[in-house]
Amino acid sequence: MAVPAVPAAPAAPAAPAAPATAVRRPRVPEAWAAAAAGRAHLLPLLAVVALLAVPPAGGPGSGGATVADAASGLLVVWCLVRLARARVRPLSRLAAVVIGLPVAGLCAAAATAHDPAAALPGLVRHLQVFVLVPAAVVLTVRDRRDLAVVAWALIGLALVQGGVGVVQYATGTGASYQGEDIRAVGTFGPTDVMGMATVVAYGIVAAVGLALGAPARSRARTAALVCAALLAVPLVLSFSRGAWIATLLACAAQLVVTGPLRALKAALAAGALAVVLVGGLGVGSAVVQERVASITQVTAAPDRSVTDRYTMWAAAAGMWRDEPLTGVGLKGFPAYRDSHASLALSSAGDTAGAGMAFRRQPLLSPHNMYLLVLAEQGLLGLLALAGGWLALLLCGCRRLRAARRDGRPLDAALVALGLLGWQLTDFLYADIGGPSTVLTAVVLGVAAWWALAGRDAPAGAPGVRA
Repeated sequence: MAVPAVPAAPAAPAAPAAPATAVRRPRVPEAWAAAAAGRAHLLPLLAVVALLAVPPAGGPGSGGATVADAASGLLVVWCLVRLARARVRPLSRLAAVVIGLPVAGLCAAAATAHDPAAALPGLVRHLQVFVLVPAAVVLTVRDRRDLAVVAWALIGLALVQGGVGVVQYATGTGASYQGEDIRAVGTFGPTDVMGMATVVAYGIVAAVGLALGAPARSRARTAALVCAALLAVPLVLSFSRGAWIATLLACAAQLVVTGPLRALKAALAAGALAVVLVGGLGVGSAVVQERVASITQVTAAPDRSVTDRYTMWAAAAGMWRDEPLTGVGLKGFPAYRDSHASLALSSAGDTAGAGMAFRRQPLLSPHNMYLLVLAEQGLLGLLALAGGWLALLLCGCRRLRAARRDGRPLDAALVALGLLGWQLTDFLYADIGGPSTVLTAVVLGVAAWWALAGRDAPAGAPGVRA
């Protein structure tokens, strides 16, 4: 007997589709807060940069340590505490060797100095600038976005100091130059006329690097180019020939790396900007023209500053010939200067203006970092210090070539190598000293990060693993 077929149960009605929920985008303040929380580890480093906008406690020309120097010490201590808690090897072997290389020459120069007590402060200062703070920067910066934040901090500081310098020129309250108080020096005072020029030049090089590495027609590129153009004004008004030359060479190198066509366009734009600033707006026209012309007369008809510089260069070379291996000791140049200098050297330089009365400023260094190291630390110190800088340059260029080959962004490379190139060029005309010196340590740290660590550092690690 056939079994009757059981009718199929009616299909259940399909459940109504859930309404699609729109993805909630965070509000702008929330996004800013999240970004700030992700970069909180940069606060000690950014504090070092920001505090350079604070005038020295004793006023211009007071000398001694500044609040930025104290902040750099806290940065080093903070990195040591993080390393002790994380219990990881902080640096790769190559990074440890390159960054620690100057220690050998510095300790040898301090130990063999004729006055060890006077050499001790110099040892501390050199370790701060060339070893400890650069290492702390390498340990603090984690990726190229961190480096971009540091670069924008340099640009912000340059805008502040440059703005003060422009006001000084416009109101006649700057440092004395050719009988007029018109030289833009920012908050650093007339005893550190290279301070503002150095800070502004760092800002220009960082801005050009960010602009060249940013996507075309992006807001970041536009903002960086505008900042670079604005900073050109206080750089001109600093009347610093060495800063002008170093900035032009560093920016030209950045442009060449990105392509000849872009370099040509930028050269035309820079020429137009110079015509507008000096010819059209009359930014220090007569004084600037005289200052530019003097660059070509440094051998035929040198002025007093150039003559003093040549004389001190010769004195530094004489000290090295007397003590070729370890030099005369850290901070020993002033004590041995008169016995090695000719009668063409002035007894001191005249400084005045920018909130300080007239005073005679002793000539305590040869205004050439390489000759200063050669005189005070000898051949051992020069090979250790300059050898480390050369290693940073070569390693950085190798990483730049790899980044171009892989199609990675070049902003970090252009900023780091541009700043390093500027510093190595400027060391031909200047040396360390003054409140802005701690910023030199930050710049060397940025260059060391790109050359030795780069974006290969793990995001959660305090430093670079082997």
